[in-house]
Amino acid sequence: MSMRRATISDVAREAGVSPSTASVVFSGKTPVSDATRRRVIDAAAALGYTGPDPRAASLRRGRSGIVGVVFEEHLGTAFLDPVKTLMMDGLADGVASLGAGLLLLRDHEPTGGGASLMSAPLDAAVLIGCSGLLRESLDTVRARGIPVVVIEGDAGDDVPRIDLDNREAQRQAASHVRALGHRAVVVVTLPARAGWDGGWLRDDTEILVDVTRERLAGAMDVFPDAAAYAAGASSIDEGFAAGRAVLADPERRPTAVIAQSDLLAAGVIRAAEEAGLRVPEDLSVTGFDGIVVDGLAPYELTTLVQPATEKGRAAGSAVAAMLEGGDAASIRFTCTFREGNTTAPAAAHVAGGLPRS
Repeated sequence: MSMRRATISDVAREAGVSPSTASVVFSGKTPVSDATRRRVIDAAAALGYTGPDPRAASLRRGRSGIVGVVFEEHLGTAFLDPVKTLMMDGLADGVASLGAGLLLLRDHEPTGGGASLMSAPLDAAVLIGCSGLLRESLDTVRARGIPVVVIEGDAGDDVPRIDLDNREAQRQAASHVRALGHRAVVVVTLPARAGWDGGWLRDDTEILVDVTRERLAGAMDVFPDAAAYAAGASSIDEGFAAGRAVLADPERRPTAVIAQSDLLAAGVIRAAEEAGLRVPEDLSVTGFDGIVVDGLAPYELTTLVQPATEKGRAAGSAVAAMLEGGDAASIRFTCTFREGNTTAPAAAHVAGGLPRS
């Protein structure tokens, strides 16, 4: 015969407190004295009580206790990007008051019978980015009637949006490059769309990723004739591949590369070293994000520092507000320009340029 599972009432009786007092020790919603907390915790340990059943709590609230987080790339790839990790840390903080967990989902239906955006028991959803595929995810969430927040994507006026001043920030970095005398400039961008394999952008290339388009516009505000190469992902390897392509022709090499992420910038620097170029004497490189890139020393990137953790926390707070019956406003964060040692005045002997194809 199995033993009966201890209840909060059993713990309260053992600790010599009321059931409500024992309950708030576990919920943390009301302050209690350290001595009372210690008695309750010791009583729970003695009885083998590990806390309230989350399923019962969910039933009482009419919620699942799950917030879905939808990515537009493979999850393994997403978490190689420190920006995504920082956003997730902030998002977890933002929903902490709900006692909710995060369920990570892709932007399309799984083929192996796993959780999907259509069927998972979600209280709310957060979409990271808003490419064509994620817009389909947005339609799915709307059809389910659950609250939704978008980070770095335009989902319309009726959906709270947490984003950056991407265009203005990138324009600031480009202006810095121009002030150093550079005219032969190439932009290495984030992917143009989901499934992009990397390649030069043409005037007729359709860019479906909002962040890519906005940051490119900021660079083009300063260098309207600059060529642009879109990487396959935000990673050092993709930046290295892009850098190789950009620097392949010694007669048409730029004097500066404006990269749309720090990881891409780090890859470009590696490609420059492979080509025998000195950074920043022969090639200036700027990034975007303000993260720590392992193995980049002695370089300190000239970059735009974005508040990635705060973005995630704001999205989580917006979800919490909507689930509590309130409204959530869109928030735009500002990036901070940080000059490092990867930019310098253009070499006097370098001329020419890379016309946009």
